[in-house]
Amino acid sequence: MAPPLSLPTTARLPSSLRVNPSNPSVIRALSRLSRSSLLSLVLDWLDPNNQSLCPPLLREHLSDEEDEDEFETDLHPPAYSLAELRELYADMQARKGGRREVVDRILEGDWRDGLSLYQLAMADLQYLYDHPGTLKWACYKIQRLQTPGHEDDVEADRSYDKIDKTAMHVPRFHPSTFLQNLQAEVLPDVKAHYNFDRPKGLPLLLLRIFVIDSPYNTDLAVSARSGSTSSAARMVTCFDASRTIYVAFPDASPHIFVSKSQSAGPTTQAETRSLRALVVEGIPKALSRPRERYALKAVNLQTKNLDAMLSLRGPGRSNAASGGWGIYASDKAVDARTDSPLNPLLPTPPLSDDIVEDEDAGAYDAGSRETATRKRPLNPEIAEEEKRRKRAKLVAQARFGDNAKIDDGKGVERVDVLIEDPFPLSAREIEDEDQDGEELQRPLSRRPKGRRGTVDASLLEEAEREEDEDPEEQERRDRDQGIDASDDGAARRAGRQAREGDRDREKWAWRPNVRISLHGPHVFAGIRQLVEAGFIDGERMPGWMTGEDGVTMGAVRNGRIKGFRGSGL
Repeated sequence: MAPPLSLPTTARLPSSLRVNPSNPSVIRALSRLSRSSLLSLVLDWLDPNNQSLCPPLLREHLSDEEDEDEFETDLHPPAYSLAELRELYADMQARKGGRREVVDRILEGDWRDGLSLYQLAMADLQYLYDHPGTLKWACYKIQRLQTPGHEDDVEADRSYDKIDKTAMHVPRFHPSTFLQNLQAEVLPDVKAHYNFDRPKGLPLLLLRIFVIDSPYNTDLAVSARSGSTSSAARMVTCFDASRTIYVAFPDASPHIFVSKSQSAGPTTQAETRSLRALVVEGIPKALSRPRERYALKAVNLQTKNLDAMLSLRGPGRSNAASGGWGIYASDKAVDARTDSPLNPLLPTPPLSDDIVEDEDAGAYDAGSRETATRKRPLNPEIAEEEKRRKRAKLVAQARFGDNAKIDDGKGVERVDVLIEDPFPLSAREIEDEDQDGEELQRPLSRRPKGRRGTVDASLLEEAEREEDEDPEEQERRDRDQGIDASDDGAARRAGRQAREGDRDREKWAWRPNVRISLHGPHVFAGIRQLVEAGFIDGERMPGWMTGEDGVTMGAVRNGRIKGFRGSGL
């Protein structure tokens, strides 16, 4: 009988497509799981709802013509029914043993005909759940594009890709429709397999995209005959060129998380970035609808901790309330009633340790109380050090709040920052620079080179608005506020001249190239410990060191991460 004909197609890979169990990628996917995880995964495969995609080899499915004697000498003979096979794996789960025993039973016994792509996807997801720090995630924000009001607007501006900053709309997400639209963006010589899963305890939907270079969606997609013309031509799998990428969709959040692509074989960094770029480019097109277009914008947030990503860009209330601002977004009703600064009623202060110790000491007789009170006073240096330590802990609590704790499970392992602030000048240098006007009179070619900057963007914009404002408008505004123009004119002119001097000084200031890279299992928790130990001045520490900006990469100007009004959002 002639083999079935395979034609190139644009359809995606079916989940029931089987892969040879001798494939190195299949053996590697199963061997890296622990025995307990592997047994629980097999029991999920044997669920009656998964039999259409994970059918094992059973004797009840064999025809009467097949010889039953061929399984008598088999090391792992197939079971007679699905219930018997489930009981066998349940017994293996109850007793101790090695992982190799389970892998051999799967590949040489119950699934000797091959594992489906759905089973391999479940194995990869199980490994991801067992080792959540294996992937590095990057955050992207879903932004809606402006809708042209008329056809003439589109003709006038063909690249109508302006962001609608006033829109607060989150696109509707339907998995089947999204996959159908995403498949239309895949190249015809590439085939992909998609699998959705919802992790336990995480408010997100996880999409696994498995990509191979093949124009077919049949068995030829997972294996290709070697170039040898001999009868012993073996099947050479093309899984070495396969790549896997994950996309996470948080619930009720305008953000998505995209992981770095993984490959079964050696690949270059350019190939990894190209696949990720194609996915990032295709996702907004799959989410878009007629007269409702979207785009993705990188949010300078990369980490291996998915819980940290959810706390910073998830559906919770802590997206814009990190660090010490988290008290305003407390989810606990008790904390909101007692500790919230928005509460008009002052909370009752808790009893200090000294008061508790005094109350406990009250249970003793009068003689013991007198003995306890007649203690020798502490050394002044020790008392000062204890006072300084308590002060540092209070400052750390005020700057970090309940965040950045070593055991909160939301650690960020790396933070990269570029400092763009000008080199600070002393008061004497500023006076000498103001007195010497020859520096400002130099031609443009002789002036020192440097990046233009501002002391504070908001203050300079406000100063420019005041300069451009009509004098009559200023006088009318001053009369409304009860300010005498003759009395306030000199102060206003002096302030304007001072701002102009600061702008000129900032314009030609020297900006050293300073890059800071912090590494560790929990960077911000480590900074908090340094503040509590007194090595970092918590009162003068910039806000980006507390993690309140919600980014892991950025440029610092005037002590703030550059972004929306200095917040980094």
